[in-house]
Amino acid sequence: MKKIGILFGQERSFPQAFVDRINDKGVKGIKAEPVLIDKVVQAESCGYAVIIDRISQDVPFYRAFLKNAAATGTAVINNPFWWSADEKFFNNVLAVKLGVPVPKTVLLPSKDHPEDTTSNSFSNLAFPLDWESIFSYVGFPAFMKPHAGGGWKSVYKLKNVDEFFEKFSETERLVMMLQEAIEFDAYFRCYCIGRKHVRIMHYEPRNPHHLRYVANHNVPDSLIKTMEKYVLALCEGLGYDFNTVEFAVRDGIPIAIDFCNPAPDADINSVGKENFDWVVEMSAAYAIERAQAQEPGKDNLTWGTYIRESAGAGPAPAVKKTSRAKKA
Repeated sequence: MKKIGILFGQERSFPQAFVDRINDKGVKGIKAEPVLIDKVVQAESCGYAVIIDRISQDVPFYRAFLKNAAATGTAVINNPFWWSADEKFFNNVLAVKLGVPVPKTVLLPSKDHPEDTTSNSFSNLAFPLDWESIFSYVGFPAFMKPHAGGGWKSVYKLKNVDEFFEKFSETERLVMMLQEAIEFDAYFRCYCIGRKHVRIMHYEPRNPHHLRYVANHNVPDSLIKTMEKYVLALCEGLGYDFNTVEFAVRDGIPIAIDFCNPAPDADINSVGKENFDWVVEMSAAYAIERAQAQEPGKDNLTWGTYIRESAGAGPAPAVKKTSRAKKA
């Protein structure tokens, strides 16, 4: 019997529905359950063929557990080694390389010195930075946000240079990005499961949280197809098998705003029943697929094309496109 586990935190609706859907399918030799950890011993298997990770970004103990599990044969979704290395500024760098439009973005050093450093630790950093060039490139209004993500925590919308320096002084040891603000005509949030199943959801980030999926943007089918293409390119490049990608559409061009969401919101009360049912069904089907392909004791992780090609392994094997993008 191969076990599929889900590792989660405070969320409730998606984890239980995911487990129930897999078990309801009655696939021979497959069962699902919430992950239960009673010990973590180096190089010993945890007993799961597949684990869906929904929480290790917030719990370092879980991230270390998942790396051990992956090294002993578990197919972890998403790859914990890559997730540990990835951050949102690099995402933008890779998007540019892949030909996906993104906002103009620069990286900023932390306002305060990192722990156990002094001014002598920054011999290679110009002081002051070339602020004039930075502001000219990005322009205003702009967003300032942590380069490693964290939802909407420590995110500022800035109107001018004075506001920038005022808010920058509050960021302490966070490494920030300064990013062009996209004044958009329409906005979309897209699930991507297994780097082949795409659901494009109309979204309005300016609405209250519980109403953000109550939107209906009038856009041509060609724009939907372009977004599908970009979603697949980004997730294949990064290697994420469970992710969301957000697009702000300006003058008919979808600009990727946020696409490092390896544990995206899937709560029925925020995404709505139709989107919830879709992500439960597709994630359950994909987890079963990965469990059936899993080989005990071997490396069962997936890696993005960026890592594979950088390591000289060549592009990843073609993924069979079994589901076209769905519009919500």
